[in-house]
Formats: sequence, structure tokens, C-alpha cells
Amino acid sequence: MPYYTGLVAAVPTARKQDYIAHAAASWNVFAKHGATRMVETWGVDVPHGHTTDFHRAVEAGGDETVVFSWIAWPDRATCDAAWQAMETDEAMAALPPMPFDGSRMIYGGFSPVLEAGEPMGSDYYQGFALAVPAGNKAAYTDMARKGWEMFGEAGADGVVEAWGEDVPHGKRTDFYRATKAVDGEVAAFSWIAWPDRATCDRAAKAMQEDPAMQDMPEMPFDGKRMMWAGFEPVFDSARSS
Repeated sequence: MPYYTGLVAAVPTARKQDYIAHAAASWNVFAKHGATRMVETWGVDVPHGHTTDFHRAVEAGGDETVVFSWIAWPDRATCDAAWQAMETDEAMAALPPMPFDGSRMIYGGFSPVLEAGEPMGSDYYQGFALAVPAGNKAAYTDMARKGWEMFGEAGADGVVEAWGEDVPHGKRTDFYRATKAVDGEVAAFSWIAWPDRATCDRAAKAMQEDPAMQDMPEMPFDGKRMMWAGFEPVFDSARSS
């Protein structure tokens, strides 16, 4: 089963090009250890929320931009082995320093509960992070499937909804703090791929006015603690060759 390393960080806006260069160099190492794809996206519509948001999740400052990224692996075993091997890989050690504060980055390992569409050439992504009661996994998956029916019809390229499998607690930031998770809740990490931002914005407006939205199942999680934002890709290994 595919497996994802999901990451969110705050990058000094002035260092965007350094971040892109670092991503490209890092991909060479990840690919050597079995990764199948890496996508790095740059926040362009990151709202400040009432309860949670991506800014607070990574303690972003006014001169920083939130980035949302993922590394795809063929399965969890490959991912786990890769991270262990990279600890002693000279190529990893030779990478330039990260152009952002890594102590504020949040990350984890996630297994998809839904993958649909063909998001290989997308130019805009909506990224999400939330906390779901562990017992509601089936209901969450069902809601995701019904949601994809609407998003796909509205023009989305694809969707990935992923369930936390190896999400560590951090010293400063982590997915649990970001989503204000309580005992018994699991971190979820997902994205919807769109051809462009204009298509996404039109779809959002149309769906708000669509009576069918009233038929969506009740959210099996606290929607007030879900965070979302819009991002544009700055590096995609599937498109870099």
C-alpha cells in the first residue's frame, strides 16, 4: 500500500529560491532510498483561523510563508528503512543546511484511505490537516468518498486522504498540537489537486450554492479544528525530469 511522509513548515519568504534548490537536492537522496515522488508547495491562500490554522501550526512569522509537502513511498516498510538508512548516508549529510527553522516543522507518516483521480500535472492544491476520533475511521473514509464525487465533478484532478500511522510528538510543534487533538484522536493529512487556482475558486463558490451539499454526511470530526489552505507547487519530482 502507498505511504506518505507529510510535512508542513514555515520558510522565510525571501528564501523561496533557496527552499526550491534544497528540495531538488533532497529529492535525489530520497529517490535513491526508494521514494517514488516528492511534491513541495508554497502557500498562496493561507487563512488565519479562529481555532486552528497553518500559521499557528508551525509558528509562522509575518516574514515567513507556510509550505505543505509530501514524499510518496511504495509502502511503509520502504519509508521506515529509508529514514533509518539516511541517518548515516553521506549524501544526506552533504546537503546544504535547511533554509528554514526545522524545529518548527511538523511531520508524520500517513496511509491513504482514499486516492482518486490523476493529480500528476496539477498547478494548485488545497491542503488539510485535522484530528479524527480513531473509532470514526470508516465514517471519515465514507465522507471522503462522497466529497470526492463532488470535487471531481467540479473539476478537481485528484485527491488523497491519508490516516496517521506514525505521527510523532514533537518538543515544540507537531500535528497533535496543530489540530488540538485530544486522547483517542488520529491526525489526518490530505490534499485536493486542481488544474489551477481559478478552477478551485469557481468550484468552491458553486458548491456553496449547491443544494446537494446538504446531503453530505455529518463530519465525523470537529470541523472547527480542521485547518486548510491553498498552495502552488514549487517542486514536483514527477515534472522535474
